[in-house]
Amino acid sequence: MTAAARRGTTTVSERAVRRIAERATTEALPAGGGARTVRTAASVRGGRADVSLAVTLPYPAPLADTVRGVQRHVVERTRELTGLDMPAPRVNVTALAPPKSSHPLVSSPAPVSPAREAVPEARGSRTPRRWWTRRRLPVALLSSVAALGCGALAFDLVKVHLGHRTAAAWRTSTVHWAAGHGPGDAAVVAVGGLTALLGVWMIVLALTPGRRRVSTVRTSAAHVDAAVDRSAVEALVRDAVGDVDGIGAVRVRLRRRRVTVRAGLAFGDRAHAHTAVTAAARDTLAGCLLGSGPRLRVTVTPEPVWQRPAPTADTPGPGDGGSTPAPAPVPTSTSTSAPASASTPGVDQ
Repeated sequence: MTAAARRGTTTVSERAVRRIAERATTEALPAGGGARTVRTAASVRGGRADVSLAVTLPYPAPLADTVRGVQRHVVERTRELTGLDMPAPRVNVTALAPPKSSHPLVSSPAPVSPAREAVPEARGSRTPRRWWTRRRLPVALLSSVAALGCGALAFDLVKVHLGHRTAAAWRTSTVHWAAGHGPGDAAVVAVGGLTALLGVWMIVLALTPGRRRVSTVRTSAAHVDAAVDRSAVEALVRDAVGDVDGIGAVRVRLRRRRVTVRAGLAFGDRAHAHTAVTAAARDTLAGCLLGSGPRLRVTVTPEPVWQRPAPTADTPGPGDGGSTPAPAPVPTSTSTSAPASASTPGVDQ
């Protein structure tokens, strides 16, 4: 029998783990509907492998159940094929892809989406925190400047002490300039102010999340963090409001604590259109399960082609013996500001 010291070792590279996890994620995602793997990262330390995934799910999709299924399948397949110990991977839902079909199915009554069914369960879950960015560009700039300065200083010191050469001209001139200028000089005050502003800027970057293009989503799972791209939510609200009768152009803007909807009215009653637009936008936001309560602001503006609806048969005319009321001025827009939903979690981003 071969001795243990002479049997050799088997090393599984991070690239192999990443490819296996990516393949397993593709197998676990729902077929069709725009579900795909955006990116995969893996690290191997000894007999342990850590995997991070970013996926796009179809809309509507039960986020918690889908993410748990992906985690379970990736762990089983990776352990089976590599033999490494692997905890549950981190899964980031980067976007929700709307259906690609241009002919939506019409059914009556409309089925309740899985996301809406999960609302009562998601209410008891914790409030998701805002996602933090890694600030790669500021960190890269600061690291490059610090590495360049420290490297140049270290090289000059080594050259002077070990090579017995004279100090570099830039170092001697810097020392002479600092020795000849005191704290009250204008140049020293300007350099100190710029340094202080740079420090404040770095502190602000360190204390602020910076992920302003995504909004966190409530999930019923204990260890699942999900977020949705704000442009996807804006597109969903825009499509829902655009389906209201009489509505033309629609603009939607999603921010951390407010959702603004501006719709143009081509025909129909302005009050009824405003009510329908508000209901459509509120229902869509309720299905998105956003992090905390956003305020919904709806503005309905009549377009140039809009005309006042004709009076109904019940309205008394000039020949009915009644007085003809003076026409009321036509307002240019109707705007309200109300919570997105009394029982709907909203944006925490």
